[in-house]
Amino acid sequence: MFDIKAWAECAVEGAAKDPHGFLTTGMVALTPLFLASTAPSWELAKMVEAREKEQKKQQKC
Repeated sequence: MFDIKAWAECAVEGAAKDPHGFLTTGMVALTPLFLASTAPSWELAKMVEAREKEQKKQQKC
């Protein structure tokens, strides 16, 4: 079975021995996730703006 405590200890030891490499690896691993989240975020922002414009238009009438 997968031992989380042993994995965490190994990760902490690795980070302590090579913090620059640890941070670089983390950034490289997370970058695709950040890039993948940009498209849905952009679409959501466009939807919110459109809804706000529609509400302002209805309030004027």
